[in-house]
Amino acid sequence: MLVFIGGGLGSAARYGMSLAALRLGWIAFPYATLATNVIGCFVMGLITELLALKFSVSQPTRLFLTTGIVGGFTTFSTFALETALHVEQGRISTALLYAGLSLGLGLAALFGAMALVRTL
Repeated sequence: MLVFIGGGLGSAARYGMSLAALRLGWIAFPYATLATNVIGCFVMGLITELLALKFSVSQPTRLFLTTGIVGGFTTFSTFALETALHVEQGRISTALLYAGLSLGLGLAALFGAMALVRTL
């Protein structure tokens, strides 16, 4: 039940990111999905390291935070679809840039958050 509730919270936050991107006119490039996934990776790194090194929480709480909230917030399937749409529309360089940025920035955010927690 906690994962379900967390997933709803994460999904609502992701929807908010999409609305903000539309209001800013970010339609030519999937900035909202990129930002959501990078932020999600950073938050996942923070939570994982904080729970491993600093705090002791129950398994249901851990799942609520990671699988629920962060899992509901991040958007790998949307990322895959947006990449495929760029390819199908002949925008190969945009698709490669987006995929590269998503993977590179996501991993950098995750490792950066983990390193940050280790210095606390």
